[in-house]
Amino acid sequence: MSSTLLRWWRSLTAMRTALILLFLLAVAAIPGSLLPQRSLSQSRVTTYFADHPDLAPVLDKLFLFDVFSSPWFAAIYLLLFISLIGCVVPRALEHGRAVFAAPPPAPRHLHRLPDNGDVPTTLGPTTALDVVEEELRVRRFRVVRRDGAHGPELSAEKGFLKETGNVVFHLALLALLLGLAGGKLWGYEGSILVTEGDRFCNTFQQYDNSSKGAFVDPAGMSPLCVTLEDFKAEYEENLTAASFTADIAYGLAGSASRNTTIGVNSPLRFDGDRVYVTGHGFSPVFSVTFPNGDSFTDISAPFLPSDTATMSSQGALKLPDVPGSDEQLALEGFFAPTGSVQQGVLTSIDPRPLDPQVALFVYEGYLGLDSGLPQNVYTIDQTQIDRGTLDRVGQANLSLGESTTLEDGTVITFSGLKQFAAMQVSHDPGQVWVLVSAIAILVGLLGMLLLRRERVFARVAAGPDGAGTVLRMGALTRGSADTAPRFTALTDDVAAALARRARTEENPSS
Repeated sequence: MSSTLLRWWRSLTAMRTALILLFLLAVAAIPGSLLPQRSLSQSRVTTYFADHPDLAPVLDKLFLFDVFSSPWFAAIYLLLFISLIGCVVPRALEHGRAVFAAPPPAPRHLHRLPDNGDVPTTLGPTTALDVVEEELRVRRFRVVRRDGAHGPELSAEKGFLKETGNVVFHLALLALLLGLAGGKLWGYEGSILVTEGDRFCNTFQQYDNSSKGAFVDPAGMSPLCVTLEDFKAEYEENLTAASFTADIAYGLAGSASRNTTIGVNSPLRFDGDRVYVTGHGFSPVFSVTFPNGDSFTDISAPFLPSDTATMSSQGALKLPDVPGSDEQLALEGFFAPTGSVQQGVLTSIDPRPLDPQVALFVYEGYLGLDSGLPQNVYTIDQTQIDRGTLDRVGQANLSLGESTTLEDGTVITFSGLKQFAAMQVSHDPGQVWVLVSAIAILVGLLGMLLLRRERVFARVAAGPDGAGTVLRMGALTRGSADTAPRFTALTDDVAAALARRARTEENPSS
């Protein structure tokens, strides 16, 4: 049993396994970039469900709308984390010991090295090695002299930063995973649709959709409050979106507010929190006057875009308290920023609100808001209509300022238009750690790609017939395919230096 576990552990901590898991992690992240994610935009997920009613539930069961918090993504992440620890940490310790170790002794057969050659000289063995040492130290080699079994020898090496870069790369990758994990454990996200003039505070109770790490204390969240004062959307001539900006007022609850403007790539940063604009849409404003004279004025609800090209939107407004009646009222409609009725069907031809129109359906009955069962606030529950608890009592196409009157005398007016912004509040304490780790990964990768690990060995032997000295040299280089020119340049420089030293010894006065 122990041998089996040891074999599994060695397989898991092998570099090949770590690379495979890293590749799987990258593949697993692809659905998160292709499909809308709840943590980023609940409205886009809702739209996807509306556009793909058969496929979306299947994808949802596979956690493809919550990829980065799914069990299978977490399993790959955890295995990669363990594999990297078991692979990189021992390697880093071994490299640490090697940094302070002396270069290894010269091999017995230097002529078997990939690059080798002999340099004859008239100098003595000690002087010849002195010249070689000087040349190598100029080239930033670490040099060690020894009296080997086959005569005086020299060992030199440089390029340790290449292996250091390799270790830094993998340690930084491990630190990056730690930073991401820390951000998930101590971080949180919340998204909400905010209509112009509305305000929200940083509490999970107010968010439409939220997620938090296992160690997040809701009571410790910063009491940030944000008011959306104005939203602007600009478009190119071909009606593609150019920019989205939101004018907001922000500050701590109970304190004075400050004003700023945020955009898609320009979030508000406050006390470790970031507030992003992730989308936008329209909130039609209605006024409802009942037969007894009571009225609701300037009530609105966000209509979620069903077509981002023209900003055609769908939504619902629910009125649980109808004066003088036990019935409840609901408005469901299709909103067109620039409406055009074609063959009796309202469509939108422009994302800008040039001619706002709404196709409205009015329902009366029991909405089930007090049943305790969760329901979608942006749509009417179709099952209630099928069961007969909600009855359609009117419908109309309304332009801005127009009204429709129900049979009981209730008047519904399309009285105005506001815009809403989809906002996301994100708190990630690991973002600085992730940034530093990413920079370290780049530095380590550059070291791996640009540096060479080189070792040079030299040994002296007596020349032919005992005259002079033969300097035998060999080199071993990693990280380069063609090393012969570098070794040739080194031996040429050594031969020239030996010749200069020989002339100096023969003519000391010169």
